[in-house]
Amino acid sequence: MTEKTIPLLPCRTELLQAVVDFYAALGFETTHLQKSPYAYAVVERGAVEIQLYGLKDYDPSTSHASCYVLTEDVDGLYAVFRSGLKARYGRIPTRGLPRIGPLKDMSYGVRQFLATDPTGNTIRVGQTIDDDSPEDPADAAPKDVFASALHMADLFADSKQDFPGAARIIDRALNLKDEQPTPLQRLRLLVLRGDLAQRLGDAEGARGWLEAAETVQLTAGEEALARDALARLEELRG
Repeated sequence: MTEKTIPLLPCRTELLQAVVDFYAALGFETTHLQKSPYAYAVVERGAVEIQLYGLKDYDPSTSHASCYVLTEDVDGLYAVFRSGLKARYGRIPTRGLPRIGPLKDMSYGVRQFLATDPTGNTIRVGQTIDDDSPEDPADAAPKDVFASALHMADLFADSKQDFPGAARIIDRALNLKDEQPTPLQRLRLLVLRGDLAQRLGDAEGARGWLEAAETVQLTAGEEALARDALARLEELRG
């Protein structure tokens, strides 16, 4: 017998059509949609199925609902999702609701991105890149102070959606007097800090962090390792 788990995610009733349209932009097919006697929808993309149920007073800004999609081609899905969102909204939404986050390698052996629908549900899409990494992200924290800061800031930003907390972690690391990050670490810290400033509505601060990131000098080898951060920098500066 084959079992299958299907996530049931909440949706503010009046946003059901907008949420269905969002998933359509990602390549999902709407296989069921009803608005009475209660709001309910089912969207499917290949083997991935998501069911959505309506709640009249649901507040998307407080949502912590999410599910994880494992794939063997996270880069391919990321490109398809971004293309679909741009076609749907005329731009790639990176802030507010809906939005799609950056694609990046996590220190716990996963390459992933997050997509959040108009009602606040976050779909995490990832691909395992290191089978030897700990299953618990907290166990994967690097020992190096700056690598650890990046690791923890990523967790605070993506897993907890605690942008102020993530910003404080980076600020402490960058303000250390007796230790300095490598150029690659500095670039990643500055780009993430600028990203966080934008998410917190601090446009002027974001501009300063991102301008500082643009001044970091990298070797050719470091540029290859920094491809995700450089792509995010270009997107944020655009």
